[in-house]
This record gives sequence, C-alpha cells and structure tokens, in this order.
Amino acid sequence: MAVQNPTARRHEAQGGPPLGPLALVFTALFVAGLAAGIVMAGGATFPSPFGGADATDDIAAYFRDHTDAVRIAATLQFGASVPLAIYAATASARLHRLGVRAPGATIALAGGLLASGFLALSALLSWTLSRPEVLGQTGVVRAFQTLAFATGGPGHVVALGLLVAGVAVPGLLAGLLPRGLALGGLVLAALAELSTLTLLFDGAAILLPIARFGGLLWLIAAGFLLPRHRSDPRVRARTGAPHPEETRA
Repeated sequence: MAVQNPTARRHEAQGGPPLGPLALVFTALFVAGLAAGIVMAGGATFPSPFGGADATDDIAAYFRDHTDAVRIAATLQFGASVPLAIYAATASARLHRLGVRAPGATIALAGGLLASGFLALSALLSWTLSRPEVLGQTGVVRAFQTLAFATGGPGHVVALGLLVAGVAVPGLLAGLLPRGLALGGLVLAALAELSTLTLLFDGAAILLPIARFGGLLWLIAAGFLLPRHRSDPRVRARTGAPHPEETRA
C-alpha cells in the first residue's frame, strides 16, 4: 500500500480556503447588500449618476430619506470585499501550485485585489452618504454619489474582469478548467474591460451588470472546478496526461 509523503500532505493542507464557498460568500454578501438597500428603501433603487444638474435635489433627497438602507447596503458591500480579496490570493496561489508560471496567476491576484479595493472604497463612500453632517450639503452628496458609482461600477467591474481573465487563460491553456467555462470567462472578461466605455458614454453602463453578475457566477463555477493538484483525474482527462502510476511503469 502506498504511503503518502508527509510533505505532500502538508502542502495540501496549506492550499488555502476552498474557492467555491468563498465565491458564494462574497456573492451572497454583495447581492444581500443590493436587496437590503432596495427593500429598506421601499423599492427605491440607488439613484443613477447620469441625471443632469436638475436631478441633484432628487439624489440628495434619496439619501436623506433612506439613510438606514444606504448604511446597511454599504456595510454588506464592504463585507463582500473581504472574501473577494481572499479568493484572489487563494486562486493565485493555487495556479502557482498547479505549475502556472505565466503572468495569469499574478494578473488574477492584481485584478482581484483591485476589484476588492474598489468595492470597499465604493462602500465607504456610500456609507459616508448616510451621515447627517454630509447630507445637508447637496453638492457634496452629488460628488460622493458619483464617486461611489465610478469606483463600484467601472472601477470594480474592470478589475473583476482581470481576475476572471487571470484564472480563465491558464485554465484554458493548461487544461485546468473545462474548455467551455474557460472560453466563457474570456468573453466575460472582455465585456468587463469594455465597460470602461461607461466613463465616456452613458449607454455603455448596460455592460456593467452583465459583466459583474456574469463574472460572479463564473468565479463560483471556477472556484468549484479548479483542481487543487495536477494529479486530479479531471486535469488528466482534459490534457491527456498519464496517471502518475503509469509514468513509473
């Protein structure tokens, strides 16, 4: 009977938290923040930053009338940024352990940390808009609301696309993920990068929810399917690599 190498067992134990549940946690927190904000505000949604100067008073009124909804939503959104950062760090380490030496693993880490940072900054800006000392200054409210959208919208989504691409590319080239899933990740990553156009054209904002929620679902799937080690039967099936026992024959 084969005896597992103690060093191998130790490396396996240091593989970090499971990616799938991490992705579920930060997705659940993010969606809960959106849902809680809408429910507590009586169905009113976070105001669009694209209204003209005449919308400033209505935007300020939203934050004055729904301070609790804004505060709870911002807190949950801030909470979601933490497991997202852990996911990025764990996915990058997993890719390195799987033998990926291309920049993909580092791109995933950089993109994930940026996405987490932008999401946290957007949440803190939104939380600031629940403070009574800020709400009395209409111009300040409009400025903070625009910054919260810019950081939590294009800023977060573009960086999230880098995280998806950083996992999808080595997942495709090294056979670590099913081909269809990896190609779908590349499409979502491209849409996420194209959402940069939101900064130039208001209509491009339609790309934000597609890339955001598509990216979150993709990260959940990739988290459950990305193997922990190269000897995983799924990897051998995709790459045609022989079983370790066969290489000793």
